[in-house]
Amino acid sequence: MKKTTPPILEIRNLRVEYPLANGEILAAVDNVDLTIAPGEIHALVGESGAGKTTVGNALMGLLQAPGRIASGTIEIAGKSVDVRTGRTRGIVPGRDVGAIFQDPMTSLNPLFTVENQLCEGMLTHLKISRREARAKALELMKAVGIPEPERRLGSYPHQLSGGQRQRVVIATALACEPQLIVADEPTTALDVSVQAQILRLIRDLADARQVGILLVTHNMGVVAEIADRVTIMQNGRVVESGPARDVLTSPKAPYARTLISAVPPIDTRLERLPVPSEATETTLSAREAARTKSAGRGGAGQNDVVLDVRDLCVDYGSRSFIPGSKLSVFRAVKNVSFDVRRGEIFGFVGESGCGKTTVANTIAGLVKQTTGKIGFQGSDLAARRDRQISQSLQMVFQDPYSALNPRLRINSAIAEPILFYKLASTMAEARADARTLLEAVGLPADAGARFPHAFSGGQRQRVAIARALGPLPSMLVCDEPTSALDVSVQAQILNLLKDLRDLAGLSMLFISHDLAVIRQMCDRVAVMKAGEIVELADTETLFSAPQHDYTRELLRLAPSLDRILSRENAGANL
Repeated sequence: MKKTTPPILEIRNLRVEYPLANGEILAAVDNVDLTIAPGEIHALVGESGAGKTTVGNALMGLLQAPGRIASGTIEIAGKSVDVRTGRTRGIVPGRDVGAIFQDPMTSLNPLFTVENQLCEGMLTHLKISRREARAKALELMKAVGIPEPERRLGSYPHQLSGGQRQRVVIATALACEPQLIVADEPTTALDVSVQAQILRLIRDLADARQVGILLVTHNMGVVAEIADRVTIMQNGRVVESGPARDVLTSPKAPYARTLISAVPPIDTRLERLPVPSEATETTLSAREAARTKSAGRGGAGQNDVVLDVRDLCVDYGSRSFIPGSKLSVFRAVKNVSFDVRRGEIFGFVGESGCGKTTVANTIAGLVKQTTGKIGFQGSDLAARRDRQISQSLQMVFQDPYSALNPRLRINSAIAEPILFYKLASTMAEARADARTLLEAVGLPADAGARFPHAFSGGQRQRVAIARALGPLPSMLVCDEPTSALDVSVQAQILNLLKDLRDLAGLSMLFISHDLAVIRQMCDRVAVMKAGEIVELADTETLFSAPQHDYTRELLRLAPSLDRILSRENAGANL
């Protein structure tokens, strides 16, 4: 009789509760069962607020008070977790259970170098020498695809790009060779080429070392690429679970079907992305469109150039504290030229650290250009960047929580720029405009009375978009505005941005590493590599007939649910 291998993780009837101020109990997770065998990758999927991250926090003992495990059992490698403390004897966090969190800046200490943070766990748990730990750290840096790993070992977190920081976090989780890894959105901040490396690394880790992996993600392409099993959650409960290919190709639960249908395809372009029936679709009324349309844009033609960038170069320099040392200069952007027309959505894609965010920050005035020219509505931004320019050019950042003041209620946060640019004479008028903008982005007017922490990630991004629309801009610079959102909320936000372009005449510079999102959103696309534009074409031409080898490689590596499912269907028909 064949001996059954015991699971690395077994969760039975898990219920996690949060007592509310009014005396009620919120069940964030209810009656969840989940098992992970050695070498298995189990994907946990669902909308923001579905409870998937809470499951991961519960098994690692990271539930924040007043959250508590109310009932159920959790066993890791046959050892039970104490539901009162979240701890178990014999299991050491970091050594036996590794964690990869979504936000790398909260996982890394800004006061220590990458080398110190990678070696710390190995020195503590593996009892090896500093020299051995450094050699292993260097191997891990190479394995997760960080360029110039020897130099980057001495860097601090703020000196790395977002994608590079996430790769360091992944290397840290792998350092002590744990039995179980909880990966919470591990590839959210990564471009497709690095994402492909990380997915191969995770898959190889599971296969070669028989590590169990709980993969929390909203990227269905990633699920289809590497997951063995998938569990779909809604409102804290499991609605469907099974082998990944079965769930993705023939989902049985209505919610699972609508969630999978919201994934943007990479092979075709849709006018509007479908959203789950439970979600409220956002459409701008004529009144709301008029509120967001600047009077200065009237009468312009579709092909008028709003933004004209020519031969842009941006250098970053760092000086050693040693007296007499020379300035070290790194050229992040090299002779970049492009233009954005009125009412156009212009896309930027490229690997992490290629310079696309630097271009956006330079246009927005957050980074100083070295050489070149940036023309905006006929003005040279190097010579003129006054209140009118800043009003007409607004930015939507990747992380909406860091873009909002946690001490300001939403109404005040949105009203602040309206008052600053003198678009309302009183706070009452500004707050009335704020309520209109909240309704325009699909939030109830009474949401303005809450603080940012009271919203989900998708709702906060809607607030950030509403705040950017308050000054009546001519152009939005959107830096990864949907990378942290689940597919259903992403579909709503992308449809909203399309509405703003169509009804309010906004131009947009749209940065994303998700090629499927770029295809659905953009009219033209620039592909960047190592600070340079290597290809620029209209979207359909670029996706159907890419000219540059790097562009072709990006398209080949992009995880895509529709491609994977089409391969499955083709195989079934043979």
